[in-house]
Amino acid sequence: MNELSLSGHNLTIGDVIDVAVNMRPANLTRESRESIVKSNEVVKQKIAAKEIVYGITTGFGNLANVVIDTEKSAQLQKNLIISHACGVGEPFPPEIVRAIMLLRANALANGFSGVSPACVDTLLEMLNKNVIPFVPSKGSLGASGDLCHLAHIAQVMMGLGEAFYGGELLPGCEALKRAGIAPFAPMGKDGLGLINGTQAMSAIGAFACYDAHRLLMVANTAAALTLEALGGCIDAFDERLHKVRPHPGQVKCAADIRQLLEGSLNIGKSGRVQDAYSLRCVPQVHGASWDAANYAANVLTIEINSVTDNPIVFKDEGNVISGGNFHGQPLALSLDFLGIAMAELANISERRTERLVNPTLSGLPGFLTKEPGVNSGFMIPQYTAACLVSENKVLAHPASVDSIPTSANQEDHVSMGAISARKCNEIIKNTRYVLAIELMCAAQAVDIGGNVAGLGTYTKKIYEAIRAAIPRLDNDRYLAPDIEKLAEMVADGVFNKIIV
Repeated sequence: MNELSLSGHNLTIGDVIDVAVNMRPANLTRESRESIVKSNEVVKQKIAAKEIVYGITTGFGNLANVVIDTEKSAQLQKNLIISHACGVGEPFPPEIVRAIMLLRANALANGFSGVSPACVDTLLEMLNKNVIPFVPSKGSLGASGDLCHLAHIAQVMMGLGEAFYGGELLPGCEALKRAGIAPFAPMGKDGLGLINGTQAMSAIGAFACYDAHRLLMVANTAAALTLEALGGCIDAFDERLHKVRPHPGQVKCAADIRQLLEGSLNIGKSGRVQDAYSLRCVPQVHGASWDAANYAANVLTIEINSVTDNPIVFKDEGNVISGGNFHGQPLALSLDFLGIAMAELANISERRTERLVNPTLSGLPGFLTKEPGVNSGFMIPQYTAACLVSENKVLAHPASVDSIPTSANQEDHVSMGAISARKCNEIIKNTRYVLAIELMCAAQAVDIGGNVAGLGTYTKKIYEAIRAAIPRLDNDRYLAPDIEKLAEMVADGVFNKIIV
């Protein structure tokens, strides 16, 4: 597998997923290494000159006015890492931790952080040898960066903390030993350079953006199959309608639905002049979520190629400037927005599922079973979808509007961006299930209505993929495994591949 060369400024969300999931190796470019060396020299000069520079010769946060003796510089950086590793809760999954490590290395590759080359080398060696620090998922305020999460990674670099290696959770020193990695001793600005940044929320956000774009296409697919099952109207997807209100996502979604329904003999069979909003307004609702997802992806792409620590070392001028690039507000807002957009995908999907299972609305047997009463059919899957949609509404409350002052009020406004990211990720998981339930019900409705032969070219492929995974429901059976199986197919991009 080709190595990913980190320059600090051309990483893509796809690259992040490739390294985090497929374990593509990553290393520094020659130019990045040279830049890191030069910025590290500036830090060494400042220490030698005994200049007062935040986080290098001073304490941190509200302790910024406490000057540290030069000979205690290394102890300062080590203590910083140890004291800040205070996360709680379930650990992040390995792919999220790998993404965090990659993103921190890429930020340092810009050469504005003043860390030593050995610092970045150790981080990348751990990544490439799959030493995965145990990183609790809760503890970041999203300003001063994701200090807590990053400190759990940095302490493993020193041989402390815990890490997974070869499927075992081991003491950090043992994990490094088995991987053949020498423990790293931070000095200068290494400790602060490792933990001051937005890489945890960025890593979760990168996965959220990647998964969201997959879900958006599946949502269009589910809507198209539901339209087939209910004999819906095609007029609402007419290209001319969307040209006079040309939001990019709306135009794209209408075009996708038209393509998905090509060759269908079922569309229009209901004889309705127009459909309910959950069918008719798919381009407007799904399209707005597309635009929100694209906005979030643009913010994430800027962020994962940015310098987000403090202070920042400008090597050419020999200056070290304190600022607030660690503040996660851009991500907090965009990931709250993305979470809301994904919650709306689930919201409208559940309404389409209700139209499928409700005999008053569908004209089909109640709950899509041939013998309603004796059989409950798909009654309860709609309950599950409603439960998940309701939970999403709670999770969609923006975290970015909250702030709690910390560090003796020195850090008096924080972004809560890591919470925005975690909530968004949970909403996406719930939405995956809601769409799986709609796909399951739509396929059953196509069967019950005798509409299989009239399916369009693409909707037929989607239907066949569903039926290859789960059989039609003739009598009540255990449906939870069916939902799980379809949700896994959604997560794995099975339906996306069919459309492409």
